[in-house]
Amino acid sequence: MPTAKFRPEGVIPAVLLPFREDLSIDVAGFKRHLRDVAGVEGVTAITLNAHSSEVASCTFDEQREVLEVAVDTLGNMPVVNGVYADGSLEAQRIARMAQKGGASALLVFPPNVFRYGNTAAMAVEHFRRIADATDLPLIVFEYPLTGGQGYRLETLLKIIDAVPTVVAIKDGCASPELHELHIRTLQSLPRPVSVLSTHSAWLYSSLVMGCDGLLSGSGSVIADLQAQLFRAVKAKDMAAAEKLNTRIRATSTVFYADPKTDMHNRMKEALVLMGKLECAAVRPPLVKLAADEIRRIRKCLVEAGLLVDDGGIRKVA
Repeated sequence: MPTAKFRPEGVIPAVLLPFREDLSIDVAGFKRHLRDVAGVEGVTAITLNAHSSEVASCTFDEQREVLEVAVDTLGNMPVVNGVYADGSLEAQRIARMAQKGGASALLVFPPNVFRYGNTAAMAVEHFRRIADATDLPLIVFEYPLTGGQGYRLETLLKIIDAVPTVVAIKDGCASPELHELHIRTLQSLPRPVSVLSTHSAWLYSSLVMGCDGLLSGSGSVIADLQAQLFRAVKAKDMAAAEKLNTRIRATSTVFYADPKTDMHNRMKEALVLMGKLECAAVRPPLVKLAADEIRRIRKCLVEAGLLVDDGGIRKVA
């Protein structure tokens, strides 16, 4: 059983959740996907029940099943379970389930009501409620919500001060200036809080700023490239890092194109093209991608050196 003292750092991919054509969970395919991603050198943990695994379309019981399958499949690999809930009481319920199910940490999404804005008191209350339900380490998911904003730095500091089990943030602030401020401020606190980048579109720059790791859905496809980039930046091997960045950007410019709602839909299609998933089905309201977009995904994989076409035979480079 993974230790509850897990500290989030390094490369933490957020995995996809394969479905069959009838939209039921493909458990066998999910196990293969988990083993594939977790087997990459440098991966320190796996995240699930998050945006990448289409958590919004999964029932509570399905989220529990996803966690159970992952813990059973991954053995000692730490598992970060998402807490995706509009209310704090439901967040508590998910947190209790995750601790009982063997999660090593929780990634706490901002309630959707915060899209209209939030106060420090609201944010602190949400995290206090979750901490009352579990002693698992908590990761704050920081990202702007449509029509609103993420947590202000002052709010993050109040959450951290009030809830000692907060050990990291997944930083999706979308601002290089603010991202660097988060890194400098939070990682130098008397009780340091790790900053995990999710800025896949400018991951190289983000890592150079000094964040402790990365937590990204694109790790479901390019975990090896991410791990190599993380090592290269840590070793200050910028020549190697620049080459890796070129390969990674070939994928990120396609995966994270508008509408960004389709980002993980595109990643599923990428894994099908690479022969790693049998089916790219997504649950509605997501829909199957058009043929021209799948061609763009194929092209980006070739440019990234992840797919080679040779006489119609697909193989991973």
